[in-house]
Amino acid sequence: MRILHTSDWHLGQYFMGKSRQAEHQAFIDWMLTQVRQHQVDAVIVAGDVFDTGAPPSYARELYNRLVVDLRDAGAALLVLGGNHDSVATLEESRSLLACLGATVVAAVSDDPAEQALVLNDRNGKPGAIVCAIPFVRPRDVLQSQAGQSAEDKQLGLQEAIREHYHAVYQQACAKRDALRLPLPIIATGHLTTVGASASESVREIYVGALEAFPTSAFPPVDYVALGHIHRPQKVGGLEQVRYCGSPIPLSFDEASQQKEVLLVDVDAIGLMGVTPLIVPRFQPLASLKGTLEQLALQIAEAAALGSEALPVWLEITVQGDDYLSDLQTRLQAITEDLPLQVLRLRKDRGNAVAALQAAERETLDELTPYEVFGKRLAQETLDDALQTGLQQRYREVLLSLEEGQA
Repeated sequence: MRILHTSDWHLGQYFMGKSRQAEHQAFIDWMLTQVRQHQVDAVIVAGDVFDTGAPPSYARELYNRLVVDLRDAGAALLVLGGNHDSVATLEESRSLLACLGATVVAAVSDDPAEQALVLNDRNGKPGAIVCAIPFVRPRDVLQSQAGQSAEDKQLGLQEAIREHYHAVYQQACAKRDALRLPLPIIATGHLTTVGASASESVREIYVGALEAFPTSAFPPVDYVALGHIHRPQKVGGLEQVRYCGSPIPLSFDEASQQKEVLLVDVDAIGLMGVTPLIVPRFQPLASLKGTLEQLALQIAEAAALGSEALPVWLEITVQGDDYLSDLQTRLQAITEDLPLQVLRLRKDRGNAVAALQAAERETLDELTPYEVFGKRLAQETLDDALQTGLQQRYREVLLSLEEGQA
């Protein structure tokens, strides 16, 4: 059986005020071509199909049309909810999309058997069993106990998620035995694992106090299809535990990344191989850094990537203290008549203004409460023991608030 593993589409994202609609449409068209060309049996989207809980109408239209097009291409579709996705939004069309060959798992189920799904091949025969696990919210798997320390809660949550994975895995094994077929078992996930390398656009998931899920805690499946981290990578060097990454760059620090989707071939023995398919760049963007003199050359090189119809989106970081008063004017003169659009302009004058740079780059809705507290704490001169104590106390306070809202 051949599966296409993808994730983190973030349909409906606005990037520095720019719509990604054309890019997403181009990616979906390209992906459908790959599905037909490589005779893909099923597509797995491992979370964050939408960028927000209330996606714009065009994003919903892209999603719904994809379901129809994949059915016509002969491939099944499995969509898992991510931390950006609204459970209600995904659930509202779940029953209708099921009639078109798409399965949507928006949230964790109380019954693990409901998340052990048989995935059919193009001929309608069982080809694999999937432990279909979406983004796990703490209230889905854990009941907090009074008097627990932050460390106890973290270990408890980690164990609860591990137990949920293994409960679904046991149901998958039972379904395989009932079918009396030597089917491979695949697991999904939308979380951060130990050793994964993230990027600027990834909002770190803190499930309660859980910062990263150990790779060793996954059940012994043949392949783990992960989402949430936008950089494609093997986790811990393991061939069978993979992030496919986002199909388009979702922040400027992803501009140089090679984006891909993964063709996963499995059979009765298990994982046969994983083949990356390189996603074309549908919108050129670049992050440039240097003095004004250095930037002039870099900007000329970046302009070669664009055209009048498709200008390059630029992030420019100017180093040094020269010409700061007329910086905009000088850069405008350098970029004039070139197929470029400067979306973000930053001044880098060393450590003295690091906090101001961060303020330019980030807004509160892009940060977790832990990150906000960490940035404030970094402005104080405190010994390590006191910093650790304050961080621990802050986590305990947030955990108590989260439990009150659950």
